[in-house]
Amino acid sequence: MKSLLLTIYISFFAVCSFAQTKQAGKKAPAKTYKSSAAKKTAPVKNIVQFKAPKINSNLIKITTDSGIIVIKLSDSTPLHRDNFIKLVKEGFYDSLLFHRVIPGFMIQGGDPTSKNAALGTMLGSGGDDMARIPAEFDTALIHKKGALAAARDGNPEKASSACQFYLVEGKIATDAELDMMEQRQGRKYSPQQRAIYKTIGGTPFLDMNYTVFGEVVSGLEIIAKIANAPRDQANRPLGNVRMKMELVK
Repeated sequence: MKSLLLTIYISFFAVCSFAQTKQAGKKAPAKTYKSSAAKKTAPVKNIVQFKAPKINSNLIKITTDSGIIVIKLSDSTPLHRDNFIKLVKEGFYDSLLFHRVIPGFMIQGGDPTSKNAALGTMLGSGGDDMARIPAEFDTALIHKKGALAAARDGNPEKASSACQFYLVEGKIATDAELDMMEQRQGRKYSPQQRAIYKTIGGTPFLDMNYTVFGEVVSGLEIIAKIANAPRDQANRPLGNVRMKMELVK
């Protein structure tokens, strides 16, 4: 694996507000890095194998230039949970950037090359030397506002990047949009999940395509603040938004 796309690559659907969005050309996240067809269809060979570390806490504190976010990792996704905790313990994320932000969508970070990157440098392909993590899809874990999920490239197994992640800001969804998502995904949202998407919001078209492995328990307003920061054409903030992570004991 020589290069990771590491952008959230989505095709939009021509119904309801999604059709309007596509026509307006505002919401669809463009591919920052292009991969060849061979890279997109090649099977994943370097899948990570974990020996689960002793876990003292599933809570992670993310301190940013814009404020503090606290996330809770899910026990339903042990590979992603254990990997994230391992990287946090090692200080991997300290001084890295949220390098890609899209209002009403998400904020993405964790590219190791972002630590010393000059302003204006295009980011998003770092971490390709790290083994990917197998997808851990769970219909109970949805892309609601505040969801923590793993970025990935176009590999057919939908295996995750070992380091890059995103936090969902999202938008309010309609019943029509959720009906369309159910048909596309071959699943049913529970009444509670529908209520969340219709009141709190999120990005339901990402469900069962990218692994959700946690959620924000405090600091949702910080996600919105970062997502709406001034940015360049590659969606990188014009001013660096750095992070520091630590386990909450």
